[in-house]
Amino acid sequence: MIPRTIRTFVEVALTLLLAIPAFAGDSGPAGNWQSVGGEARYKVSLCGDGTQLCARLTWLSPDMRTDENLAYLNKLVINRAQLSGENVWQGTVIYEGEQIDGSVKLISGDRLKVSGCRLVLCQSLEFRRI
Repeated sequence: MIPRTIRTFVEVALTLLLAIPAFAGDSGPAGNWQSVGGEARYKVSLCGDGTQLCARLTWLSPDMRTDENLAYLNKLVINRAQLSGENVWQGTVIYEGEQIDGSVKLISGDRLKVSGCRLVLCQSLEFRRI
């Protein structure tokens, strides 16, 4: 039989270990992000079952306000990308009016990278938390 104080310590330690993912979520992908060049801003959220990723275009700089870009303003440009690894989601990204298979990776608490390929041309864009 385990003494009560050791059992209590083990229970507290296990509770803290199980809580770590909740604390890590505080620096997760949800929040407001801006392209490194400052052309666009997005609101990223966890959606679907709570592990999927969604992103909505919320703002465009004046020089990016073309009819084509304005059509995506306040609309989802990533919808329910699936968690595929630690801080990585796979799904469809709408870029320049096209749907592209891509990935979103949370690099750090304030850096996010979106990558995708069209035919043989691959591109990555980086975003900073605002």
